[in-house]
Amino acid sequence: MLNVAAGTRRTVQAERTPTASAGSGARPARPAFRITGTGASTAGERAAPARRQGVDHRRQRPLPNGVARELAEALPARRVARYERQLALASAAYARDRYGEALKILQELVRIAPGVAAARELYGLTLYRLGRWREASRELLRFHELTGSFDQHPALADAQRALGHHDEVGRLWQELRRAGATSDVLAEGRLVMAGSLADRGRIAEAIALVEPAATRVVRRPQQRHLRQWYVLADLYERAGDAPRARELFRKVVEADPDLADATARLAALS
Repeated sequence: MLNVAAGTRRTVQAERTPTASAGSGARPARPAFRITGTGASTAGERAAPARRQGVDHRRQRPLPNGVARELAEALPARRVARYERQLALASAAYARDRYGEALKILQELVRIAPGVAAARELYGLTLYRLGRWREASRELLRFHELTGSFDQHPALADAQRALGHHDEVGRLWQELRRAGATSDVLAEGRLVMAGSLADRGRIAEAIALVEPAATRVVRRPQQRHLRQWYVLADLYERAGDAPRARELFRKVVEADPDLADATARLAALS
């Protein structure tokens, strides 16, 4: 399925860009299928300088066994090695924000092997990063149908939010809540839902949705906690509650002063 510090999702103010700032709070769109050894991003990582460079074809490592097995089952034996390399290269390009490069590779791979879930997922996420909301929604839904995984529901919901399909955002959020998703995925979905409510001026409802999770005491805050603090601070400020907004922005800055524009937001409220 996408960190806040890297500005990978849209804002709670409903900016219509594919990779806007932290206000949406949703995670970086990252594949649930970990295509390891190819530079695939993980939650909380920041972009490395290598993102400006081309992908080094000589340094690609083998795909995980599960993904390689999917390809082997979907393709003639003589083509498997080639498309293993292609999927690894697409993953590396995606991790370096080279979405156009990843897209070209994945378009062919999805056409040749439409049932390979790892390729379908990465294709959907690449379309999402490029702001091609309808296509991204279609591909991420197909990924869900292939695997039963809810890991990319936050990205799917955010694409639907960008299209103005708020009823569908709500439906996906309820589906995610019932699915027993991980804490990270559930937090991302919650923040997309809060963004959808805020898009429609329902700030109090957005606060009520985020507040219980964002105000729990945590000893070692993770990225999902920082994102939730940031979003709740943003919502408090929009609701006119500057003291609470300032308190939460301060918590974010103390934990990670480089996260999005939290330092500037705190300064503006001080």
